[in-house]
Amino acid sequence: MSDDVDDHGRDDLDVPARVRGPDGDATEAEPTQAVLRSERRAVQAERSRHRRRAWAALAVVAVLVLPFVVCAGWLWYEISPPGGPGRHVTLDVQSGWSTTRIADELQARGVIGSSLAFQIYARVNGGGPFQAGRYNLRTHLGASAAMRALKRGASERRVVLPPGLTLEQIAAKVGQVRHLTAAKFLAAAQSGVVRSKYEPPGVSSLEGLTSPDTYFVDEKDDETAVLRRIVARFDQQADAAGLATQSPTGLSAYQTVIAASLIQTEAGVDEDRPLIAAVIINRLRDGTMLQIDSTLCFVKGGCSEPLTNADKQLASPYNTYLVKGLPPTPIATMSTASLKAALAPASVPYRFYVIADRSGKHAFAITYEEHLQNVAAARAKGLL
Repeated sequence: MSDDVDDHGRDDLDVPARVRGPDGDATEAEPTQAVLRSERRAVQAERSRHRRRAWAALAVVAVLVLPFVVCAGWLWYEISPPGGPGRHVTLDVQSGWSTTRIADELQARGVIGSSLAFQIYARVNGGGPFQAGRYNLRTHLGASAAMRALKRGASERRVVLPPGLTLEQIAAKVGQVRHLTAAKFLAAAQSGVVRSKYEPPGVSSLEGLTSPDTYFVDEKDDETAVLRRIVARFDQQADAAGLATQSPTGLSAYQTVIAASLIQTEAGVDEDRPLIAAVIINRLRDGTMLQIDSTLCFVKGGCSEPLTNADKQLASPYNTYLVKGLPPTPIATMSTASLKAALAPASVPYRFYVIADRSGKHAFAITYEEHLQNVAAARAKGLL
C-alpha cells in the first residue's frame, strides 16, 4: 500500500488528524481552514434560503392585501374627496327612481366621481329610497355629502299635472306637497284673486285654465304662488296655440277652451281629436244637444261605472243630454293637441262617434243609422 493511506484505506485529509495529548491519549485535532470555510458557506446558504422564503411570503401577502388597500383608498377618496365643492347643479329625481339610477345621474352631473362608490356607501349607511323632487347640489361633493343632501329631502317638490284633470284633482296633487293644502289651493282658484287672460268677466273659477305640465315647488311658495304659475303657463301655451286670434269656428276664446276640454276627455288617440272637434262644432251649428258623457262624469265627480239612463236625467247645466250648447265652464285641463283641434276642427260632416277598439280609437258617423251600427259593433267587442 501507499504511505498516504492508513490501515483503513482513508485519505488523511478527509478526517481530522489524531494527535497525542499530554496524558498520552489520542485526541482529535482542530478543524482545518477548509472545513471552517465550508461550514460558513453552509450557514450563509441557509440564511439566504430563509431570506428568500421570507421575501416570497411577503410578496404573496402583498399580492393578496394590496387590492384591498387600493380599493379602500379609492372608496375613501370617493366618499370624501379633497378640496371644496364646485359649481351649482340641479338634479330632478323622478318618482320611482332607484338608488342606482340616482347614483348614475349624480355621476353624470359631476356631483360624485363614482356611481358604484355611492351605491356601496348608500347600502352600508342605509341610504334610499330618496324623495322625488328637485335637488340643488354642487359638483365634487363626494358620496357622503351627496347622500346627506338627498336625505334632507328635495329642495323643490315636483308636482306632475297631466292633461285631463279637474281643478279638484289638481288641488289634491298640490296638497301632497308637505307645506301646502288642497283646500287653500282650491279656495284661491275659485276666489278670483288669480285670473287668466282668457277668463271672461263674471267667471271666478279657473277650471280648465291651468296648464298641464311638471312644476317644481319650494318652501317659499304658497298655494296662490303655485296657482299663479300654472295659470301663467296656460296663458303662454294658449297664446302659442293661437287662442288669442279669431277662430274659424265662431266660438269665443273661452268657448274654444270649453270645447277643447270636451275633446280632451273624449279622445283616446290624437288622430281623433280634430274629428271629435268637428262633431262638436257640427252639433252646435245644428242646435243638437252634444250628449257627451264626460260632462256628466264631471257632475258626478268621476265615472267608475258606465253611465245609466238615470244619470242622463241629472239636473245640471253640465248635463249635455238635457241642455243644448256647451257647458258653462271647461271640465278639465287640456293638451295643446286638444286646444289646437278645437281651434281647427277637421272639415268633415260627422255628427256621431263611439269607441271602436281598446286603443281608444273611435268610429265616426254622419247619420244616426250609421251610428247605431257602430254602437252594435262596439257592444259585440265588449267595449260598451
